[in-house]
Parts: sequence; structure tokens; C-alpha cells
Amino acid sequence: MGRMLVLVCLAWSLFQLWIASPFPFSLGFGVFNDTQARAIHLAFALFLAFTAYPALRSSPKYRIPPVDFVLALTGALSAAYLVIFYESLADRAGAPTQLDILVAVTGMVLLLEATRRALGPPLMVVAGIFLVYTFAGPYMPEVIAHKGASLSKVTSHQWLSTEGVFGVALGVSTSFVFLFVLFGSLLDKAGAGRFFIELAFSMLGHMRGGPAKAAVVASGLSGVISGSSIANVVTTGTFTIPLMKRVGFPASKAGAIEVAASTNGQLTPPIMGAAAFLMVEYVGITYLEVIKHALLPAFISYVALIYIVHLEALKAGMEGLEPSRKMHFLVRLSMAVGTFLGLMLLTLLVYFGVGWLKALLGDSAVWWLSGSMLLLYLALVGWAAGVPSPQEVLVSELQQIPDLKTTLRSGLYYLLPVCVLVWCLAVERLSPGLSAFWAIQFMVFILLTQQPLRALFNQENVVSAARQGVIDLFSGMVQGARNMIGIGVATAAAGIIVGTVTLTGVGLVMTEFVEFISGGNLVLILLFTALISLLLGMGLPTTANYIVVSTLMAPVIVALGAQHGLVVPLIAVHLFVFYFGILADDTPPVGLAAFAASAIARSEPIKTGLQGFAYDIRTAILPFMFIFNTELLLIGISSVSQLVLVVFSAIVAILCFAAATQRYWFRKTLWWESLLLLLIAFSLFRPGFWWDQIYPPQQELEAASVFRIAGDLEEDEKLVVTAEGMNLDGEYAQKKIVIPLGSKDEGEARLADVGLFLRQEPGMVTVDSVEWGSPAQQAGLDLDWRINSVIVDAERPSKYWMLLPTLLLLSILAWNQRRNST
Repeated sequence: MGRMLVLVCLAWSLFQLWIASPFPFSLGFGVFNDTQARAIHLAFALFLAFTAYPALRSSPKYRIPPVDFVLALTGALSAAYLVIFYESLADRAGAPTQLDILVAVTGMVLLLEATRRALGPPLMVVAGIFLVYTFAGPYMPEVIAHKGASLSKVTSHQWLSTEGVFGVALGVSTSFVFLFVLFGSLLDKAGAGRFFIELAFSMLGHMRGGPAKAAVVASGLSGVISGSSIANVVTTGTFTIPLMKRVGFPASKAGAIEVAASTNGQLTPPIMGAAAFLMVEYVGITYLEVIKHALLPAFISYVALIYIVHLEALKAGMEGLEPSRKMHFLVRLSMAVGTFLGLMLLTLLVYFGVGWLKALLGDSAVWWLSGSMLLLYLALVGWAAGVPSPQEVLVSELQQIPDLKTTLRSGLYYLLPVCVLVWCLAVERLSPGLSAFWAIQFMVFILLTQQPLRALFNQENVVSAARQGVIDLFSGMVQGARNMIGIGVATAAAGIIVGTVTLTGVGLVMTEFVEFISGGNLVLILLFTALISLLLGMGLPTTANYIVVSTLMAPVIVALGAQHGLVVPLIAVHLFVFYFGILADDTPPVGLAAFAASAIARSEPIKTGLQGFAYDIRTAILPFMFIFNTELLLIGISSVSQLVLVVFSAIVAILCFAAATQRYWFRKTLWWESLLLLLIAFSLFRPGFWWDQIYPPQQELEAASVFRIAGDLEEDEKLVVTAEGMNLDGEYAQKKIVIPLGSKDEGEARLADVGLFLRQEPGMVTVDSVEWGSPAQQAGLDLDWRINSVIVDAERPSKYWMLLPTLLLLSILAWNQRRNST
């Protein structure tokens, strides 16, 4: 009891310290100001901490080494220093005192040690190298040299400002990411993870290689919970890998399939790990837009992996698990189609019905909708009470596939909080943090009530079930906090790297360096970026990898694309980096997900990683495709027919690519058949490539038309010109320049809005002036540059006519395969 009282007092004191409340010391009479109150609370917290430590140390459950206790307390105080003295720090911004420097150095050293303990040495070493680079700039090779920085400037920049450790990355982690991590841990603790696995097996277990196909779907569904490829492997792989081995998959392939499925789980909306929330800040778009852009690539990647599993099963002559009851193929097909159409109809009814109710009931609609959701939950729990819960079924011991109806019945209510999350994000357009908050509230309610309600419906002990619900809730919260440790430490350590980039200007140096070694070739830069992501991802967590590579390389790719007249959306570049950062989890020799899977499968880690990377080639090709064809990210889709064509061509393309890389279609493919399949896949992914050879996509107009074209372009479109002139280095340059325009207006006014003022003379148009830091200056224009021409889109037939000869070639190849396979 004494320990509990001390811990409660300590927690209350720290809470008061955080919110800077003078209570209970001033009792609201203004005896102490905020800073004095914070200092008193800090002293009280220290007193309680040292009082609590002996009590905790004497408990077998909490044996904390003295050194660890001191380090943890010192690290907490180093961070709390910014909260306690934020007013004084703001008054002397850029001029730290000796105490400020001491606290900052202590905090950064302890952060590096925490990184080593939580994530291993790699990220700590990378962050340390960047810190050394900050000080050793004058002694570096000329290409990356800078003037260096003093200890005072570095500590102020990295610890006492929002440019380094306490920057965007850590801010997003604490604001959004933790809520989604907590939501996932609560959902998993409630039993949703096991339910998703059972559901996948009940739908796909009867097919050829059914357990492997179920593993793919289960990992995709589990991505909603974990947002981590390694966590996916550990959770779903424990059940799926033994079942895959049982139906005939070799150990290395069983592990590799789970690895490939789990790495793709982190790409699956609506929860895509911490990096997705960072994109919101870095790219400047909403989280809903991030989900929209990531949806199609994630979907076709999973379709391809299921098809790869099917081809592997065909090659090995495998069969599925024994179904719980025999049903004709047409019955199964009708059930699947009926279920899909039923879900679609239910979705439409809910969407339009709720929209109608909101308009009819006004402010009281929220109470009616909450009551309806509660009744639906009670009905689904009552329906589920008659069958075992997902937690009571050992999936790894399945001898036959579960009945689909029974499986759905056992845990359909787990989808309700996910629906609440998606509804808040997509329909109500709430912020990600607020959407996750309401979903978490629903999950807390489910954890506290599902066990008592089941016991009530089954006439069992309600009190014992209620006690178990409280235990599950506490365990879920603890697990959420533990899962967040690695992400929080990773984003804080990555902040050191970002702070180094902003302090030293190495980002600009990197642009010139990469452009030099690639010769200005965009494809080579993309390959270079992919290689960096894979190499760093071998030791860095996905989030830290994304922060580092996107900070260094994203501006380079966008700038170089603009120089070649290719408008590369920033979200496409960030997704490119994100994809390859995730793929590093199964890339030998240090593929952490592959190591986890090989431990479960009892296979060789390197062999499992190589096989997993072979399966993941179809995911690796997608980023290159959507850089050059942004319609795959659903950018620039203007009609339903265009959307259908994009989705259809992407699905067929990825299936052809999977067949080519697996060297098997209806039978084993010959070398020339594999090459044809690759050609067909490329043509379907980028139908515009061949069409551009027939009909040029752009045409050049005379420079004098620049004002008219600028006025005719739609809102937020980009003006593309060719220009030449002397750059800041005194060198003569000639290049394409892409200038983003704002809202509709007259051409001259729109150019002035982006900082560009042109002078028209007989036979030429020159730059009269450019505002420093304006979009025009950032695009590459400078004073006295000459505008040579304006580039506009040419009028031409739709590029999707290219699908006809491509599909005809595919049909001939399929006919030849089927003819020779009989």
C-alpha cells in the first residue's frame, strides 16, 4: 500500500509539473509564479522518486539497477528542462547559457544510449556520424565540406529548438502515431488479430496453397493493427508458417511468403506506420490523401503476391486444407459474390443513411448514431456469444479450415472500431489524432464489455469476466506503450540527422553530388535512392530510414525531374522512399523480418531473405512505375472510365510481372516468353511510353506566348518553359524549368504572384527580376535569363488505345502457353 501511495503521489507531481499548475502549493492565491511552481514540483518529484526507488527495488517484479534508474531520471529531467524553463529559453533563443549547453549535451548523449538499447547500434552510429560531421565540416573533402559549428550552436540547434531532436518527426510521433499504435495494441488484445487470421483461413484455406494465401490476406489485415512488418511476422507467422509447411511449402519459402506479406502489411492503408503520418507534415497534404495515393499500389501488390503463391502451389502440385463442409464451386462463388455485394450495399446504406440522418436530426444526430452503434454492438456480441471467441481457437493446430459463417459470427464486432476510424477520417474529415481518439474510446468500451456480455449471454460468471476485461485493457495499454518506445526513440534520434542537414546545408551539397554522379539521369538517381534506402534500412527502423532518406533525396529527385520537364509530385517521391525503406526488412544480409520468419520456420535466414526479396521484386518495381505514371497513385484521374482503365491495366500488369519473375504461367515459361511478359507488364504500367513515340506529348510554343499560356492554365497547374542564362556559379546553363502557378488570374499577374517579372523585347522574352526565395527563383530562374519557349501538352488521342495491341499480344501468348501445356 505504501508503494502504491508513493507511486500515485509521484505520478500526480509529474503531471502537475507537466501542466505547470501551481496547485497545491499556491492554492490559487498566486503565491508562486509558473516557473517557481514548476521548480517546486520538480523538487517534490525528485524527492518522491528517490523515496519510491528503494520500495520498488525491494519488489521482485521491479528490479531496476541503480545506474539505469539514474540514467532514466537524468534523461527525463533533460527533456523536462525545456518545459520548465521554456519562457527563459525563448527569451535567450540562440544564446544558450552554460547550464543550457550542459543539459543539451547530457540529453543528446542519453538519447544515443537509449537508441542503442532500444534499437541496436546502427541508428546510434549513423546519428553519431552526423554529429561528428557537424563539428568536422572544415576538415571534410571539398565536395561535402562546410564551415563547421560551435558546441553552443549545435546544442542550441539540436536540443533547445524545434529543428533537431524535438522537431517534426518527434512531434508527429507524440501527436498522432502513439494514438494509432495504442489503437492497434488494444485491437490485438481484444482478439481481433486472431479473428483476422481465422477469417483469412476460412475464405482461402480450401484453395491450392490455401494457408499461404491466407497468410498473405491475414498479414494485410494485421497491418491495420501493427503497422510493423516485423510485428506482423511474429504475430501471424506463428500460425501461418507451420500450416504452410504442412501443405507442402519448403521451410524457406514458407518463411519468405510470410516475410513478403508482412512487409507489404506496412504499406496497407489506413494504418501504414509512423512514416505515413510524417508524410502529412513533410508533403503538406491530409492523411486521407496519403491513404488515397497509397491504396492502389498496396492493393495490386497483394494481388500479385497471392498470384505468386498460386503459381508456387501449381508448380508443386499442392492442395488446400480440408473444408469443414463440402460445397460446390458455384455455391462458394455465389457466397463470395453475395458477401461482396452485400457489404457494398451495406456500405452504401450506411453512408447515405447516416448522411440523411445527420441532415435530418442536426445536432442530436450524434446521440442517435451513438445509440445505433451501441445497439449494433450488443447485437453482434450476442450473436457471437454462441461460438468460441478467436482467443480460444488454436489456429496453428487447424486440421480443416474454419467455417466462414462461424468465423464471421465469432468476431464481426471487431470491425466496428475500424469502421469508426475510417468514417472519422474519410467522411467526417477529422484530424488523424482525433479520429484515432474516438476509435480508441470505442476499443476501451469493447475491452471492458465484451467478456462480461459474452458471460451474460452464456449465463456464466459475469464478475470474473469483467475482471478479465479490466486486465485485458491494462495489458493492451502497457503493450501500446512498449510498442511506442522504439518509434519514439527512432524519431528522436532521426531528429539529430535532420538537424544536421538544416544546420550544415548538406542537403544542397547532396543535390549537386547526386546530380554529378548520376550525370543528371533521373532513373540513375532513383536507383541510387533505392540503394541508399535498402542499405540504411538494414540497420535503421523504417521510420528513421524514411526521415533520413526523404530529407536528403526527395528535394533532389523533384528538382532533377523539373529540370527535365517531368513534374514529379512530392508525395510520389516520399512513397518511393517509404517503399524501399520497408523492403529493407527482408533484404539480406540484415533483413530483420527475414530473421524473425526463419526462426519460426527453422530455415536459413539468408536463404529465407533472398527468397522473400525475390517475392518482393513486384513491390520494388511499383515505385519506379508510379514516379513516371502518377495515375497509379490516383493523381490526375478525371473520370470513372479512366479510373477503371488505370486499375485494370495495373492489375493485369502486375500479374504478368509476377508470372515473368516466377518463370511460370500455365506452364513453365521459356526465356522469350518471360521477356514478352515483362514487355507486356511495362506497356500496361506505362502505356504512355510507347504512345509518346508516336504522338509527342508536348509541343513548344514561342516565348512571346508565355503570358497567354500562364493565364490559360488552370488553378495550381505548372508552367513549363525552356530558358538559358548565367547561374550563380558563373556558368552558362540551359534547361527546362517548371514554375508552379496559383489561382486563376491574368498571365502577368499570375507570374508576379510567384515572384517572376518578365520583359518582352522584339524577338525575345527575358527575366526582368526574380524575387529571392519565390517559387520562380526556387525553380531555377535568375535575373537576365532568356525564355526560349513555352512547353504545353499536345492534343492527341488517349494513350489507353495502346492497351489494345498489348492485350492482343498477351492473348496470343496465353493461347500458346495453353496449347503447349496440354
